[in-house]
Amino acid sequence: MSLLERKVRRVQNSKGNAILEGSNKSALPHPPSKNNMSDGEQVFALLSNRTLGLFKKLNGMLYKVSLSHDGNQIVDNKLTAKRIEYTNEFTDYRCFVHNFQDDIATSEVFLPWFAISENTGMDQEHTAYLTPYTMTCEKIVFRPEVLTDTSADLTFKIKKQDDGDATVDTVATATYTATLASHTSIVVKRTDFDNPPTVGGKDKVAISVTAGADPSGVIDWYVTSVWRTEIKV
Repeated sequence: MSLLERKVRRVQNSKGNAILEGSNKSALPHPPSKNNMSDGEQVFALLSNRTLGLFKKLNGMLYKVSLSHDGNQIVDNKLTAKRIEYTNEFTDYRCFVHNFQDDIATSEVFLPWFAISENTGMDQEHTAYLTPYTMTCEKIVFRPEVLTDTSADLTFKIKKQDDGDATVDTVATATYTATLASHTSIVVKRTDFDNPPTVGGKDKVAISVTAGADPSGVIDWYVTSVWRTEIKV
């Protein structure tokens, strides 16, 4: 092999993975500061998430493009688009209203999804939701009207019936033990549950609440749940 052929082979096999003002140098180990770059200069650098970014300073402003080796893209801030069309899958967050009026006493109460009346079970058309996709309960916001006992603990349960059977399974449980207050919201988060509050697609899902002591008479209860939804087109 001639000297020229060896040089060509070396260039072909080299890891020339960075450009700095037209030269062939290694990528910076961290993002550059615009104060340390000349106008018109560009450089590759590793980002904090260990992906690669291309930086260029132009007219005093530092611009960045994130590069990908696997097709995934990360946007650091707001993404603005005139039109977005999902062709495969995406994750979304859906809110559901479960407002109702009742004296919940100390019985297990199943929250409504499409009506204003609760029930004692999930085999009613308004106390269960048929999930089209895998869903995870991220948050339940719960607000009572006038309470007569603010010391009652509230136990929330996510329940389901699998596609193909009518057995009620308890998926996850969370108990709110702090003092309640009239006209004041409480928040139960995903991390408050003892197990991941996740149900699969085509399951029936329900939310129940049980008070440790009778907190009131007949009052309005305002309830909203937020679900992480894994949509597959």
